[in-house]
Amino acid sequence: VALPLEGGCQCGALGYELADAPLTLYACHCSTCQKQTGSAFVLSTIIPEPAFSFTKGTPAKTEWEADSGAQRFGYYCKECGNRIANGQNPSLGFLSLRAGTFDDTSWVRPAGHIWVKSAQPWITFTKDDLLCDTQPTDYGPYMTRFRSFGIFS
Repeated sequence: VALPLEGGCQCGALGYELADAPLTLYACHCSTCQKQTGSAFVLSTIIPEPAFSFTKGTPAKTEWEADSGAQRFGYYCKECGNRIANGQNPSLGFLSLRAGTFDDTSWVRPAGHIWVKSAQPWITFTKDDLLCDTQPTDYGPYMTRFRSFGIFS
């Protein structure tokens, strides 16, 4: 997959560019992601914050306390409500970018699953899946597995 990656919201009012490859991609099953998406989980990428920029429109911003207790914020389209990215206050230098907002999602494949203690009971995991009951303290295994897919070699 060639860089930069581009994406945006569902109505087209917001557009973005990602200059560097995502560090990993995972499925988050936390209750916040379930409510934000109206689904069982969300596919998110961890990206370096400096590599991300909005190229069209101005996002709205919301703030909340995550299940982990961390102070979080999210960028979304004020026209269609589509969530684009989340971050943490204070900044850790990374954002969680919604993988479904990329213009080309053909390469999207989760390296693992987080907050599986909140996963819907009908979700099944394989013996090879990387699983974390809550928020991982070490994303290293997720990053290693994601790199092993060879998507951005």
